[in-house]
Amino acid sequence: MSVTRLIVFIALAFTALDTIGADSNIIATVPITLQRGQIMVPAQVNDSEPLSFMLDTGFSMTMLRPELAAKLKLTRVGEITVEGIAGEERTGTYEGAVFNMGGAAYAPRRVGGMTSTRRRRDGIIGSGLFRQYVLCVDVGAKTLTILNPTNFNYGGSGEIVPLRFPRRATTPVIDATIQLTNGLTVKGAFEIDTGCDSGICLGSDFARTNNLIEVDTTRSGSKFGVGGGASTRSGHLPQLQIGALKVDRPETEFFLEGSPAGRGLAGHIGMEVLKKFRIYFDYSRQRMILEVGTKP
Repeated sequence: MSVTRLIVFIALAFTALDTIGADSNIIATVPITLQRGQIMVPAQVNDSEPLSFMLDTGFSMTMLRPELAAKLKLTRVGEITVEGIAGEERTGTYEGAVFNMGGAAYAPRRVGGMTSTRRRRDGIIGSGLFRQYVLCVDVGAKTLTILNPTNFNYGGSGEIVPLRFPRRATTPVIDATIQLTNGLTVKGAFEIDTGCDSGICLGSDFARTNNLIEVDTTRSGSKFGVGGGASTRSGHLPQLQIGALKVDRPETEFFLEGSPAGRGLAGHIGMEVLKKFRIYFDYSRQRMILEVGTKP
């Protein structure tokens, strides 16, 4: 690393320290990038060269490319079914992977072999990391700060949003409100999905029941994930409200069939909305904290 890049990285770390507070027991601060609307974080696995992983609240299991699992000589121990927005896939599971992110260790009991990852991605780090630590994602500063949850003591003025995990789910759910131009509001429960590059994705049943499919939809589209793709209509809702925070005209994907989220949920909220905030994921206290003022 050059001297100039080292100085910049140290400056970013001290900025995060000032914001979060010295008593929060920061374990590591690592650089992140936003690639095609998704958070990418560098990590070593079993002393490998630095690899690139998507940080995804929507994945219950951490995933690696199968060829990477073979290269790292991980032990194959079985198979699982991975569910996605358009179906499911069977994949192998492996033991023996230890991740290192700037000195923060993460050793999931098992990892999956992900066959549908993009070429520029070595895998996906899922919900296990969020359960082990408090994570602060700051897209504006391009940093991921990893904190000890035992000593985390938030003292800022951000919006504290309760999280819940219905029916033993691993993806967090929040309540939010859609504000319409005619003064009406629509309330719904939304998954928080950092693996989604859109602002909001609405399930077809929720959109039809609340007459939202006709709200400023401009073009046909599709969303791709595990199991294939799903047809959508793209557009904008007038406003999304999370607690006291409001996001005007969030980019929205209206699913024409099915839903990107679990049964009974409106849909999910993705990075096009979340990147507007500095986000603290504090699963141990079942809360998410949103701070304004970042510059994605």
